[in-house]
Amino acid sequence: MPTITSESPAADRVPAYSWYALALLSAVYVLNFLDRTVIYVLFTPIKKELALTDLQLALVGTLSFVILYTSLGIPFGRLADRGSRKVMIGAGLAVWSLFSGLTGFAHSFEELFFCRLMVGVGEATLGPAALSLLSDYFPPRMRATVQSVYASAIALGGGLAFFLGGSIGQIYGWRWAFYLLGFPGVALSLLVFALREPPRGNTETTPIAASSSDWTLLFRSKPLRYLFAGYALFALSSNNLGIWATAFFVRVHHMTLAQIGIAGGILSVLVGIPVTILGGYYADRFSRKFSGGRMAVTACAALASIPLWLGLLYINNLVVLLLLNVVLYGLALMWVGPAAADIHDIAGPNLRGLGIGIFFSIANIAAYGIGSPLIGKLSDVLGVVTNPEQMRIALLVCPAACALSALLLWMGSRARAEARA
Repeated sequence: MPTITSESPAADRVPAYSWYALALLSAVYVLNFLDRTVIYVLFTPIKKELALTDLQLALVGTLSFVILYTSLGIPFGRLADRGSRKVMIGAGLAVWSLFSGLTGFAHSFEELFFCRLMVGVGEATLGPAALSLLSDYFPPRMRATVQSVYASAIALGGGLAFFLGGSIGQIYGWRWAFYLLGFPGVALSLLVFALREPPRGNTETTPIAASSSDWTLLFRSKPLRYLFAGYALFALSSNNLGIWATAFFVRVHHMTLAQIGIAGGILSVLVGIPVTILGGYYADRFSRKFSGGRMAVTACAALASIPLWLGLLYINNLVVLLLLNVVLYGLALMWVGPAAADIHDIAGPNLRGLGIGIFFSIANIAAYGIGSPLIGKLSDVLGVVTNPEQMRIALLVCPAACALSALLLWMGSRARAEARA
């Protein structure tokens, strides 16, 4: 079969089934982030009922999840390069949905920890396999845009976690939030198993990329090294906005779970979805004019996040805080699609799953394994229980991470441009 070039008519046609696959995989990612995020919204009632410290909250909410999520991310990524990607996703969806629902039955720190550990096992299957599939459903010219549409599920899943988790937790208690939001995902896995899987490299325009299977490329590539490090720090900041924002507004600004649920849900859906999609679209456009364009765009986003974080932590006017949060939340989401697109472009179709697996492992170790427990421990040490204002200091970890991220991503954009020159 001849290679399809970017100038051929076939390269410009996107089959309707590709859009169906994008919609289905995006729906799975909505459940992924809903099940991952809802526990953060419910930190306050869980802490009260089970008498947990902030460090323990961080351990059950993030470290438990990240232990197997990251350790399995690389082998699952390799499996996605060799095995059936739809089977991986369907099985993972069933596992994480089951254990997300079972979280509601936990009565101790250890039981909570185990359930979230198993949620991490299931969710580790999704990223490498789904993003690899999307690169075979859609042509490279649309790569960041399509993967940003997929990544917009982060905003919708997070919004639903705030809306539904906040309201269900407020009315029926935190346990019912897990029952009602976790178990239904098992049914959706049946549609995933029925997906038609395209051949690997189906949309590639360069035979060299399509034939490359040298895994050492992922470690020898200078742009990828900057990319992994830069986005890991951006992920630390972005994810901890979602992890600790509810506790911050409850403790420091005395808002209720229901109020935060409504505000957070509206913010996620009305801001997060369009900004995530547009971030990928404009990153694609900019990359056509400048070889390192995607990372240059996200480096600017990381840099702009620094003053927004400082304002969020130290301004007390709720209207101003809402406006700052709108912009900061948008910047915290817009980098996901461009990051995945650059990895896929550099790695090629035979290494995409492994590349994404490494990327997610590093990013989640930074965000969940290091950042969240560090913030939780700082909160405990600073005496947040008796002086909630001290949480402002603990969260300064996030703008510091943004500063380092901006520097590394800019250096990555320059290295990417030089490599393509």
